[in-house]
Amino acid sequence: MAGRYQRALVKLSGEALMGDRPFGIDSSSLTNFARQIVHAIDDGIQVAVTVGGGNFWRGATVAETGMDRATADYAGMLATLMNALALQDAIEKAGGVVRTQTALPISQVAEPYIRRRAIRHLEKGRVVIFAAGTGSPFMTSDTAAALRSIEVDCEALLMAKSGVDGVYDADPAKVPTAKRFEHVTYMEAIQRRLQVMDSTALSLCMENQLPIVVFDVRADDSVYRALRGEDFGTVISADPGVEPVRSL
Repeated sequence: MAGRYQRALVKLSGEALMGDRPFGIDSSSLTNFARQIVHAIDDGIQVAVTVGGGNFWRGATVAETGMDRATADYAGMLATLMNALALQDAIEKAGGVVRTQTALPISQVAEPYIRRRAIRHLEKGRVVIFAAGTGSPFMTSDTAAALRSIEVDCEALLMAKSGVDGVYDADPAKVPTAKRFEHVTYMEAIQRRLQVMDSTALSLCMENQLPIVVFDVRADDSVYRALRGEDFGTVISADPGVEPVRSL
């Protein structure tokens, strides 16, 4: 195997797809991510992706204006599907083979999420994009990323953050002396409220011993490097001294 990971899931936020735009999808960023993913596939790495929808819609934020929270969250799931289809098209243009699976049944544009089918796609060298979160409201796309990673037996969950190169002990945008961790345990991340992801997602990873790698998606070739298992960003695992690999 060319890379450290045989199979890994990349969580791309809506902000990552937005690039420097105030809204929507930045085509150059999308093309760049697609190129890196196809490069990893060419190296023999099995790649799954989940996408957020924050570049179009945030259910929790919209709910604060008075919309029913469940309705707002379902609308957010549709936003993730738009991002998934855009990424699917970009990966295909870069030479990859893709299957998009959605937790909400929309048969005209995507397959339904079926675990065994997703694993088979990955084994055949196809990129699998998981859209529509978990299919349930009140669950974030981070929780969906953790759940799908565990379900399809990924070795790691790679959290691509926009403009943040790891996990810090304080907000680096507000605290210039904030310290970046190279390794941190699940419990420390929960107890110190390090805001890596929501607590449900983090607990899922902890209970299933799924390592998390947090890195800056804007760094050069960062998605490819993360899939290759290069040592950068922050690793979250049960023991900071343990190599972050979850065997299949």
